[in-house]
Amino acid sequence: MKPSFTFRQWLILFTVQFATLLFGATLTSVAVILPQMKGALSATQDQVSWIITFNLVATAIATPLTGWLASRFGWRNLMVSSIAGFTGFSVLAGMSETLEIMLVTRVFQGLFGAPIFPLGQAIILSSFSRAQHPLVLMAWGVGGVMGPIMGPLFGGIMAELFNWRWAFYMIFPLGIIAILFALAALSNDQRHKVQRFDILGFCIIAVAVGATQLMVDRGQRLDWLDSFEIQLELCLAVVFLYLFVIHILTSRNALFDPKIFKDRNFAIGLAFVTIMGMLQFTPLVLFPPLLQELRGYPDSIVGYLLAARGTGNLISFLFVVPLTRFDPRLCLFIGLGLQALSGFWMSSLDIYMTTADVFWCNIVHGIGFGTAYTPMAVMTFSTLSFRLLTQGNAIFSLLRLLGSSIFIAITLVIYFRTAAQASVNLSSLIDAFNPLNLTAWISLLGQPSDMPLRLRLVNEVRLQAAMIGYVNAFHLLTLAAAVAAPLSFLFATRKSAEPQ
Repeated sequence: MKPSFTFRQWLILFTVQFATLLFGATLTSVAVILPQMKGALSATQDQVSWIITFNLVATAIATPLTGWLASRFGWRNLMVSSIAGFTGFSVLAGMSETLEIMLVTRVFQGLFGAPIFPLGQAIILSSFSRAQHPLVLMAWGVGGVMGPIMGPLFGGIMAELFNWRWAFYMIFPLGIIAILFALAALSNDQRHKVQRFDILGFCIIAVAVGATQLMVDRGQRLDWLDSFEIQLELCLAVVFLYLFVIHILTSRNALFDPKIFKDRNFAIGLAFVTIMGMLQFTPLVLFPPLLQELRGYPDSIVGYLLAARGTGNLISFLFVVPLTRFDPRLCLFIGLGLQALSGFWMSSLDIYMTTADVFWCNIVHGIGFGTAYTPMAVMTFSTLSFRLLTQGNAIFSLLRLLGSSIFIAITLVIYFRTAAQASVNLSSLIDAFNPLNLTAWISLLGQPSDMPLRLRLVNEVRLQAAMIGYVNAFHLLTLAAAVAAPLSFLFATRKSAEPQ
């Protein structure tokens, strides 16, 4: 029998879904308008990238605070404050006249927005019975997936119709709507007496997370360990992570309750959400430059093709709930398998790919992600005490964010280095002392036309080398999903009593 929802539950579901969609859309919309912002703010290419970096670092640092803040102030107060602060600083970001002001507003935007995702998932898990979790997590996940897809699409449209500032201004009316729904739907019942805030633990984890985020975001531009900055950030990340582990094991008032990591399913789920974070955003990072630079597609077409992932996620809604109830491990296995299949499909694309090729492989990827995420989240929190849900979701969201950042960084390293090597290898085939290879290139490109043959050859080498780099990056996505799929059966499926 299908679980029935009350009006209040429907209202809660819509509220957290809308807030999550808004936050996810804003995180990714900025990437589309960076070229316009670069000129308006008189920033260099490296400086304009800080607009994204500072926001991500602030979000990552503030995420671990979610559990303590929710216990101290309650769900409604925290969600309303987060949305209000996030919305307000979005408007201020749009009004920024200098790079310095923009960076400050983006930091505060990240700090206020950080609790939205983990708090939303905690509210969902606490407001519905365990039998309802597969359905509501699937519905809520639509917002999480569609946000990063709709953000670049609508942000680009607003920037084209008006200017880049309106990509920030459009958040204001949506934020007001989200606040009104949060006031109507949520309560502060979860607020209770909490222990003294663990300021030392927070400072330690903030340094560890901030250093990690900076390292993976700036590593490619600074050539990784050849840079003293990256070396320093790596040392800080390792040392402070070690110190944080020691701290939570020895402190009486630690930021995280160490008992939370003793739950088998939760511990396994943390590994899987890191992998899922890796798989979720990699295509969103790789496809836009591939389609724009190699195929010359306009932003509107790119947005349409990326939106196919959201369509795939909606399709998974048709079967993921009953399959999760039958065996969530099998559902997770199938979802990861579909993502591996989509990654293999992506890695088989060539420079002459069509829009249909890109559309359908993104459809499959969206189906796979939607099929995998719901059972993974259900099993992760299936045996965790309700008392630890908000804290657990903060850790869950943090690792999802770091997983995305780390995997994207690794993916870009593979792309740049293999593309550079491919360029060298291909260039050796068109030198003047290799007439046989030159003849082969002529047969491929045709006889010289208006463009000199040499320039045509150089351009073809550039395109083919870049495509090889993208193919190798997609191979990594395929490998990650394929290796993770069999590990789905590590989750325990024994049904236990509802934790107190």
